[in-house]
Amino acid sequence: MTETPTELGTADIMRVMELLPHRYPFLLVDRITAINGDESCIGIKNVTINEPQFTGHFPAMPVFPGVLLVEGMAQTAGAICCAHRLSQDTKPNRVYLMTIDKVKFRKPVVPGDTVEYHMKKMSNRRFMWWFRGEAKVNGALVAEAEIGAMLVTE
Repeated sequence: MTETPTELGTADIMRVMELLPHRYPFLLVDRITAINGDESCIGIKNVTINEPQFTGHFPAMPVFPGVLLVEGMAQTAGAICCAHRLSQDTKPNRVYLMTIDKVKFRKPVVPGDTVEYHMKKMSNRRFMWWFRGEAKVNGALVAEAEIGAMLVTE
């Protein structure tokens, strides 16, 4: 059995796109930093006014939708699960969101903000992981959730 690396470092956008099937406009992670195996990481999302959701949410007062913050947390967690499995020579075909619990939105996120998705593993069993996530802007908590994901090999 291959030992999991203690420190993987960072994943730029090209690596993130290798790990996740999502593409614009639904890829909600620009970079992942502080990767510690499948234990924890920080996903980065730069929010810009030219994103399609701002044409309708809300035109006079653009606010990044909360559901997309949760999706960004899930994508960040899914990427490190995939990276962990690839390091063990098990290539997953898909990562699926299983559960979303204890979601709370604290402050609005607006264009110009940089969101950090702080993800920490709570537990895992075979191909399933559970994470606690906090979305932060300038160190302030804007959203939090517990997320479950499953890797599927076909």
